Amino acid sequence: MKRVDAAASLLLGLGLMLPLAGCEIPFWNVDPLNIDGRDGGGTGKPVDYSAVMRLGVSAHATGDLATAVSLYRRAASLAPADPAPFVAAGNTLLQMGDFNEAIVAYQSALTRVDREPEALRGLARAFLMSGKPELAGQPLALAYEGTPNDPKLLQLIGVADDFVGQHEEAQARYRRGLELLPHDRALALNLALSLALTGDFTEAVGILTPVATAPDASARERLTLAMIYGLQGNRQAAEQIARHDLDHDSVQRNLAYYENLRRLPPDARQRAIQLLSTQLARTSPS
Repeated sequence: MKRVDAAASLLLGLGLMLPLAGCEIPFWNVDPLNIDGRDGGGTGKPVDYSAVMRLGVSAHATGDLATAVSLYRRAASLAPADPAPFVAAGNTLLQMGDFNEAIVAYQSALTRVDREPEALRGLARAFLMSGKPELAGQPLALAYEGTPNDPKLLQLIGVADDFVGQHEEAQARYRRGLELLPHDRALALNLALSLALTGDFTEAVGILTPVATAPDASARERLTLAMIYGLQGNRQAAEQIARHDLDHDSVQRNLAYYENLRRLPPDARQRAIQLLSTQLARTSPS
């Protein structure tokens, strides 16, 4: 069975408030393709924007993220007023863990269409994943104005609320998201973690158990449930769940860590959990 790192057992997601930069972001000067507006094949035919975007999507789909970014940047030079290649590049850079460049890409998209929905969400995710939750509020607020009943946006806002200590507000967002999208695993996971942050372990276990014990459950879901059991003081249940994914020594280390978390003051415990959740977000798809 696959073994996973203990730090990857924790998830939350991710903040609030600062105006978006109003100035134009300098255009990227990286263009490894260097094909000077032609197809590079010696035909002399101009490069087609749509074709370059399709190539970028294909490279992204096959996991060649660096090539995908280069292609999206090339597409942006062919259609500089279109936000789509900037957003696509931002999404890819975010997946690569290059948060600062992703922020530049999303802000470049927003200078072209100031309320582009995917750019607003991407910018918020980039701020959250780079450990700057206080900057995510404005793009999230603008995105919410456009789609107040999008469960995935509610989840992102909830994560941001959790990271600034607004746990009741976060839980209300997750619950509303689950009303709109029942049985969504990510919403349930984030709600359970938020409840754990406020010490509501019994409800957290009740919400996450069906998700973490399903046949298709992920290691992250199981280990998050183990952590909640550990925070609750139920060492036996925590150990039983963790054994699905960790070897004996790793299980014992996790159990000891849960005990240490229990001894921390509430504020310090919340910060410790959120720090690990940020580390996980940096290594997981959005």
